Amino acid sequence: METEKTYFNSILSYFTRPSSAFLLIIFTLFTILSIKITSKQGSSNSIHVSSSHVITLDSCSGFFGDVPLRKNVMSIKDFGGVGDGITSNTETFRRAVRYMQGFGDKGGSQLNVPSGTWLTGSFNLTSNFTLFLQHGAIILGSQDPEEWPIIEPLPSYGRGRERLGGRHISLIHGDGLTNVVITGQNGTIDGQGKMWWDLWWNRTLKYTRGHLLELKNTDGILISNLTFRNSPFWTIHPVYCSNVVIKDMTILAPLNAPNTDGIDPDSSTNICIEDCYIESGDDLVAIKSGWDQYGIKMARPSSNIKVHRISGTTPTCSGIGIGSEMSGGIFNVTIEDIHVWNSAAGVRIKTDKGRGGYIANITITNITMDRVKIPIKISRGANDHPDEEWDPKALPVVKGIYISNIVSYNSTKAPVLQGIEDAQFEGICMRNVSLLGIASSKPWQCEFVSGYTSDVFPLPCVQLQNNGSESWCR
Repeated sequence: METEKTYFNSILSYFTRPSSAFLLIIFTLFTILSIKITSKQGSSNSIHVSSSHVITLDSCSGFFGDVPLRKNVMSIKDFGGVGDGITSNTETFRRAVRYMQGFGDKGGSQLNVPSGTWLTGSFNLTSNFTLFLQHGAIILGSQDPEEWPIIEPLPSYGRGRERLGGRHISLIHGDGLTNVVITGQNGTIDGQGKMWWDLWWNRTLKYTRGHLLELKNTDGILISNLTFRNSPFWTIHPVYCSNVVIKDMTILAPLNAPNTDGIDPDSSTNICIEDCYIESGDDLVAIKSGWDQYGIKMARPSSNIKVHRISGTTPTCSGIGIGSEMSGGIFNVTIEDIHVWNSAAGVRIKTDKGRGGYIANITITNITMDRVKIPIKISRGANDHPDEEWDPKALPVVKGIYISNIVSYNSTKAPVLQGIEDAQFEGICMRNVSLLGIASSKPWQCEFVSGYTSDVFPLPCVQLQNNGSESWCR
């Protein structure tokens, strides 16, 4: 155990808060790489996604790079698709993507989905490919579970997240790809999730529900300018991915729909999530990296993530969540310009015994909340493990959490900061935090944490009032 602690400490010693000069360099690079999507409307086969450089100091979309102009553009109608909302297009979409895969090294391809309602089961994407939903286009998830086949569990989870064994594939799926774009003219992808939610509520679910969109082991992803609705489970799930941009999205699910997280980057790096509106029955955005011993073994962290200009509501969960599946590590995350209302929590870090891993160098700033029950929360004790082989001695490390410029109106409870005995929950820095509406009879709840605060109201717990020099908290 001492060897493990020494290893984690050696890693975490590098997770210091970046200087302003360093940040300026990073944002300058983003500026050079910034992109813009435009569309040209002609016939059903003449819509392209084109690229042009635009200077935007406050965008992280440069992670994706230039948006390609595909040389080979076709419509789902060219493959016999019928957009009447009744006819199954499952084999049509699968056949179309298989055909367009042949253009991967010939300038890439784009599949246009015109106005209409296109019923389909799961289908896979391919590399150097754009899925483009025109105005009025709706891709509708099949109500036949057989059209959501069972696939292997993720190695960093060891089993399905909800049930033992495999899991249902996502409606739109991809594995081992490069340069994938999913965009359009505000078309809609609707998972028709109620069937799956009923299975969960009735406890008749045999395998873990599928996501609306999951991309695995993929480099270069752009998801933009669409509406995603009614996902059976987590809505957008990039896992083991890099250079991902998710922007200008509307994500909707009933506020009681179980586990319908909006966007969940998982064991992925270089992620930009910006300018999205989300309503869901779970976290709006949740950053993850594997589950207990399986995530520890894979050791694939989530890192270099920026989440900004996100707004929405979730009455049962958090605006922004980190964890609780964080066993591969999570570091270098910036969360800013967030507006959350009518929610259970604003920003929440979730972990537990058995998770191991680390959460480090997290910057949370410029957050506005209204009628959020608990504005800031660090929680433990989910007692949620994949199997009996989890290690209760695998303790997480939480270090370097920088929280500033927070305003919460009409909150009902003070922050809850609950660390784990014998684990490191330290370096929690709060500056310029105003939490309004909390009764004086509802004090902060803090245990096994340490840090520093300045200009924080109401008065924080003693563990954060004075912890040595304030020079590290800036």
